[in-house]
Amino acid sequence: MKQTQPKWKKDFPLDHAEEEHVSRREFAKFLVLTSFGLFIGNCWIAAKQWLRPKQQPPPDTLIGSLDEVRIGEMKQFHYPDEKSPAILIRLSKNELVAYGQKCTHLSCAVFWEGGSKITCPCHHGFFDVRDGHVLAGPPPRPLPRIPLKISDGRVYAVGWEV
Repeated sequence: MKQTQPKWKKDFPLDHAEEEHVSRREFAKFLVLTSFGLFIGNCWIAAKQWLRPKQQPPPDTLIGSLDEVRIGEMKQFHYPDEKSPAILIRLSKNELVAYGQKCTHLSCAVFWEGGSKITCPCHHGFFDVRDGHVLAGPPPRPLPRIPLKISDGRVYAVGWEV
């Protein structure tokens, strides 16, 4: 029995050994074009960053009065906008700290129940209440701190320390 080739193989003969062969010239051309594309992309990102208008620091925002937060208590507020939850903690009569309420791992809400730790319940992350640095767990960075200003018995948020 004679094997016959399908008609398409006669019309489109392909040599499989040659089909997978890549010459040095083709490979070098691919590397140059890919590198050039990455270079142009990085230049575009740098230009956008350089030309973007500088963000103004948020204005001083009233959090509340000192009387609203007793020693050993926490108050939730939003800063710098309504989509950004934050917490104010009063550690002693004259010591207050404020942090963004999103964990630096996966943005779960953090909370404080007294003691020396701020807790992220999602993956058991812990932050120091005094300076926000990571004590344990997967969070890669400290909590973003919000500097405070106290004037006439009122507490104001005055920026971000990241």
